[in-house]
Amino acid sequence: MVSIKKKAFSSGPIQGMENEQGYRQVITEICTRLGFEVIDPWLREKVIYRKDEPCWWSKVPVPDFVQRDLEDAERCDVMIVYLPRLSAGACMEMFYAKRKGKKVIVVSDMDCLSPWITVHSDVVVKDFVELEAALKQ
Repeated sequence: MVSIKKKAFSSGPIQGMENEQGYRQVITEICTRLGFEVIDPWLREKVIYRKDEPCWWSKVPVPDFVQRDLEDAERCDVMIVYLPRLSAGACMEMFYAKRKGKKVIVVSDMDCLSPWITVHSDVVVKDFVELEAALKQ
């Protein structure tokens, strides 16, 4: 019998952090070790992000760009949202995933997270060690 892997969506800030996406590899390694298949839109989208080009997103088909991320969110079982700082895209993905009944885990060491974040999270952890423990539950 073939077992179906649960899917984990890796979400986090990109804009302004285009060259600081190493957290995605950490999330992928943890999830893979625990038997999750990882959905990471960065793998598809990194070719269009241009840190040195202001308002780069005005040059891409924005509705398609957003729709692909929403479709990824629908396919996941759990969304992992890394928030070292606020991110409009990550917060919108989290809101959407929660409204679709997905489990949402936020990884953030920010003090005083917005009620919008905590209400749309099932679990808030401070670091990746705590993330691994939360995924095991």
